Amino acid sequence: MIALIMTRLPYSRLMLVGTFVINIFVYFGLYISARRQTRLKIGLIPQGDYKLVEVPSVEWKILDHPNAPVDDFDAISVDLSYDISDEWERQLANYALRGIPVYHELHLRESLTGKVEIKHLSENNFGTLTPLQTYMGIKQVLDWVLALLTVITMAPAFCLIAILIKLDSPGPAFFRQTRLGYQGCPFKVFKFRTMTIARDKDTDVFAQRDAAMTKDADHRVTRLGRFLRRSRIDELPQLFNVLKGEMSWIGPRPEAEILSRWYENEIPFYRYRHIVRPGITGWAQVHQGHVADIEQVREKLNFDFYYIKNFSPWIDLIIVGRTIHTMLTGFGSR
Repeated sequence: MIALIMTRLPYSRLMLVGTFVINIFVYFGLYISARRQTRLKIGLIPQGDYKLVEVPSVEWKILDHPNAPVDDFDAISVDLSYDISDEWERQLANYALRGIPVYHELHLRESLTGKVEIKHLSENNFGTLTPLQTYMGIKQVLDWVLALLTVITMAPAFCLIAILIKLDSPGPAFFRQTRLGYQGCPFKVFKFRTMTIARDKDTDVFAQRDAAMTKDADHRVTRLGRFLRRSRIDELPQLFNVLKGEMSWIGPRPEAEILSRWYENEIPFYRYRHIVRPGITGWAQVHQGHVADIEQVREKLNFDFYYIKNFSPWIDLIIVGRTIHTMLTGFGSR
């Protein structure tokens, strides 16, 4: 580019921009491919609260003594909140001087798994329980503008999908359900209908809770509904919720109100996930997919809390990329 500008040689702007964008994607793809084939070797100091986490790209080695060889190690993991021995303290300084990164065990585990594992809000260092308010405001404006442009652009496609749903099975084209959103407030979420309509509504709480859960190979899902759920196209009407300020493009997925109330009774700090606006897609969604039982919900919360703790444009960009992969592969759909 500098050569072309300095020598004033003729060039095509379209070609220049096009090859630049293509190169970005090619090199990013090569980088991801190389990272997947690379296996990190991390030394673990067995003092304090340490844990061996199964991560496919990581090989853990427990360091039995400070003089253990670490020349081929990529990093060292240690519980820095623990009062480790003076011998280990000196050795940690030596590792750093030799260019071997030393990480706090908790932070390293979170970055490798993408989860914040807690049993009580007070036991984890969030810094603050309130996410960055400045970015939250900017994000809401960007969400609204992008949602408006998308709705205008895709209006014909929305009409076509609605017609196909009506032809595929009897019932309305859109599905509405009360869910809990930002600050724990209930709202009506919009989706393309992917299931058959229940003839009789059960008044039993347990039956309603069971009906709100989507099971594996659920017989209620229609033929067209399977494709819509697999590709996540059924979520697109939630853009209207974004325009109403009830949702965001990216955030913790909103749960049905009856399920949320149940989870809140079982998990005291469950309500904390409502500190940010719920999203059409989210960190837990691209890692785990749909969940229902309590243990799966606890696991989902670990992902949600990681997102809240690292609330920023950068994690949103990662989620966008992973969402595209999810839509193409159908990961986690039911």
